[in-house]
Amino acid sequence: MTEKNTPAAAATPAAFSSRPLRVAIIGAGPAGVYAADILTKAERDFEVAIDLFDRYPAPYGLIRYGVAPDHPRIKGIVKALHKVLDRGDIRFFGNVDYGTDLDLEELRAHYDAVIFATGAINDADLNIPGIELQGSHGAADFVSWFDGHPDVPRTWPLEATEIAVIGNGNVALDVARMLSKHAEDLLVTEIPENVYRGLAESPVTDVHVFGRRGPAQVKFTPLELRELSHSRDVDIVLYPEDFEFDAASDALIKSNNQVKTMVGTLTNWLIEQEEREERGEAGEAGEAGAAGGRASRRLHLHFLHSPVEIAGADGKVDGIRFERQELDGTGQARGTGELVDYPVQAVYRAVGYFGSALQDVEYDGRTGTIPNDGGKVLDGSGTQVPGLYATGWIKRGPVGLIGHTKGDAAETIAHLLADLAGLPVAANPAPDAVTGLLDSKGVEYTSWEGWLALDAHEQALGAAAAPAPTREGPVPRERIKVVERAQMVAVSRTADEAARSRA
Repeated sequence: MTEKNTPAAAATPAAFSSRPLRVAIIGAGPAGVYAADILTKAERDFEVAIDLFDRYPAPYGLIRYGVAPDHPRIKGIVKALHKVLDRGDIRFFGNVDYGTDLDLEELRAHYDAVIFATGAINDADLNIPGIELQGSHGAADFVSWFDGHPDVPRTWPLEATEIAVIGNGNVALDVARMLSKHAEDLLVTEIPENVYRGLAESPVTDVHVFGRRGPAQVKFTPLELRELSHSRDVDIVLYPEDFEFDAASDALIKSNNQVKTMVGTLTNWLIEQEEREERGEAGEAGEAGAAGGRASRRLHLHFLHSPVEIAGADGKVDGIRFERQELDGTGQARGTGELVDYPVQAVYRAVGYFGSALQDVEYDGRTGTIPNDGGKVLDGSGTQVPGLYATGWIKRGPVGLIGHTKGDAAETIAHLLADLAGLPVAANPAPDAVTGLLDSKGVEYTSWEGWLALDAHEQALGAAAAPAPTREGPVPRERIKVVERAQMVAVSRTADEAARSRA
């Protein structure tokens, strides 16, 4: 019996009756790993050999470098991806950059098919005046910093006391939570030391999250929303005038349990806030965050705000202007003409991610994706390019949750298997040919065994560190993430060399 996402059986072309089908997957995040897993499990009567390449020395992509370290679902997803790669039937090559260390011509010489799963790591544009000011940041850049991305600076400017986050998706909430949370409460996570030190020195008191539509139209999930209330000494502040529901909102609340849950949570928080005010438990009238309570930091959730302009002085952010919105009956927002200004010293735009162009592959600059038909890569004329495929965000754009990537990968793999007879057969498919090529170029690639060594090293760093203070008492740190690429490579390759010497 095959799994739900397992493609149907494929006939065996003559080329693959005497050797495995060789497939290269570019990108070792969830999209790439899911594609590899589905292909290995597909019903077939021929062998498959899959090599998974990533530009980073470690696997997992978005999970390691695109999700807040305190995200509650990280561990479960990592375990699932680890289980796939730990089976031993998929080779991992880390620290190999497509377009630099290996080009498309070289991949085609060694593989019968290439799947691009490179994701989307850049910030989508927000074209408003003042976006270029010092203190205006993209959320993706900040996420890369706090996740210990090896290719970003080790420091981040955290001088603002009041901060605006533009966006109403999970990334916006991740950014707001990380900015408002006390640094010591992150020590139970894998937060890198440089990130902890930077956040510990932040003078922030108020973080404002702004969404263009109403509470029923938010794009974050109930889990992300509930996480906000778990931050110690951080009050959530809501505004009654933002709680507007039109006919489309009411219909959505009735028909969608997720929306119903989120609106219910937000409404309950607003009621609790108003009850605290009535009991006199809030701060003095006029104080920042007076509606929320007595915490030293506040996280404000605003709805029906569309950004108009970021204000500046001496080249630095010192405020932001919004136009108040109203719902039009269909769940969409329209401007009211009312302008509202907020004093802030930093602005983070979390309005979406955007994919990057890949060498020798057609690219759609409007959508940040590879043009494709169900995962089959197309050229500039719209014709399928034999042997090239795409999956994940570089295929469909940065929409959907990580779990949606499985169905996406299944579609791509089904097309690959249906195309077997027409695949361009690799001229040099020997498994050791690509390692020989990388060695000849001096590429310091890492392996799965090397990742296991780095994983153990990070856990050892955590065990050796001082316990993290929590409400329940000191807790040992599970790991401390290694940030420097050179150190990651050194730890991984030392393990690889030791394994080779024992062989």
